[in-house]
Amino acid sequence: MRVVLAGGGTAGHIEPALALADTLRGLDPGIGITCMGTDRGLETRLVPARGYELELVPAVPLPRAITPQLLTMPGRLAGAVNAAAAVLDRVRADVLVGFGGYVATPAYLAAKRRGVPIVVHEANPRPGLANRLGAKLTDHVFTGHPDCVLAKAEYIGTPLRREIVQLDRLSMGDKARSWFGLQTDRPTLLVFGGSQGARSINQAALAAAPALRSAGVQVLHVVGPKNTVEREPPPGDPQYVLLPYLDRMDLAYAAADLALCRSGALTCAELTAVGLPAAYVPLPHGNGEQRINAERIAGGGGGLLIDDADLSPDWIIQNVLPILRDPERVAVMSEAAVRLGRKDADTTLARKVLEIAQ
Repeated sequence: MRVVLAGGGTAGHIEPALALADTLRGLDPGIGITCMGTDRGLETRLVPARGYELELVPAVPLPRAITPQLLTMPGRLAGAVNAAAAVLDRVRADVLVGFGGYVATPAYLAAKRRGVPIVVHEANPRPGLANRLGAKLTDHVFTGHPDCVLAKAEYIGTPLRREIVQLDRLSMGDKARSWFGLQTDRPTLLVFGGSQGARSINQAALAAAPALRSAGVQVLHVVGPKNTVEREPPPGDPQYVLLPYLDRMDLAYAAADLALCRSGALTCAELTAVGLPAAYVPLPHGNGEQRINAERIAGGGGGLLIDDADLSPDWIIQNVLPILRDPERVAVMSEAAVRLGRKDADTTLARKVLEIAQ
């Protein structure tokens, strides 16, 4: 069996693909897996680090609307489709699974040309152009959000890494806090802004640091690799731990009682899977999908929702701090969050992919 996975750009496209790859290998160690991406995204770092083969095809930004001209675009698109087809031919692909991003469009078109079965997974409630196109070329469409608008789609959740799916936050809590140099008996706030960080979240959390610490709250703050901090909180107890980047987000989730974060599809899928409540600050740009993600969780009692423009140190002090000081409320929100999550999407999608390929 030979499977090609096409997805790139952001961690939201790449991590579900890699989670599927890990699960496929677990079901069949002899399966051949090739990842297809471009040189523009995080796949150039994430895919090799996980031990999978990465084939690069040219990145071709496309118009936002599907038009008849899309399939006849000359030049770069044709070259990208040919490059993707060459990958499918070389590995003798039995199935292509696409997750979106620049690479998915030429991959879908190449698979259609070669007669390779296509599987589409869309993590967001509002699918991008690539997956809208892919969904027109196949009957095998799966989504990570129950309200995704793709036709013929089946909601299964978003494939997640094994270390996230198997995480037991309660049993790992003390060990995780010690790993970060935090005390085991203090309420803990986790602050992060996705794989690249979020300046507005960083600024609000740092400005609220004195009030949080005076209330006995310790903070684990991942600022993002491209963000700088003008003034760090002074050392002392409770701890305020600043990190530029963190590969072990499973330990961060285990250490925390509550998170302050963006609401990308992958973040929401991971937090609900592990039952970590959060104050969600949707990205103020794009097509509004982050707000839709957060509204579902906040409406179900598993988190709070605050617009980026309204986020401030005072809001954190008035809304986040009371939750952290109320263990019973944290427990209720955690139970609500986990009811909204899915832990079996990787296995469900893997079995469907194998069935379709066979």
